[in-house]
Amino acid sequence: MILQFLRHELGPGVAALEIKGNVHCGPECLRLEREVDALLKDHLTYVVFDLKSVTHMDSAAIGAIVRCHSKIKNAGGALRLASAQPMIAHSLQITKVDRIIKVFPTIPEATEDFPPSGSSNPA
Repeated sequence: MILQFLRHELGPGVAALEIKGNVHCGPECLRLEREVDALLKDHLTYVVFDLKSVTHMDSAAIGAIVRCHSKIKNAGGALRLASAQPMIAHSLQITKVDRIIKVFPTIPEATEDFPPSGSSNPA
């Protein structure tokens, strides 16, 4: 499946990035990082990666997610992960990424305690 990204603006400064397909090293990881750059350019600094349609993710993709987390954090925001399939959730656990980036079962749960618009305190 060709990698696709769908942006959903959920409120001021808040977006969900739905990721569909397989995320592997190389161009796909670069595309993910470019999507985050575009979100930040549009002042969307509280971001949830919707992983429900990600079927495979290699170690390079996990590294790209961590780099995205750093970019968003440096911009004063926060990255959350939501709706990961069991195999993806397991990969996040064994790499301990789930200790760095909060993982939630659903997007509403992931965005529940994001600061209101205009707040400068990252979640």
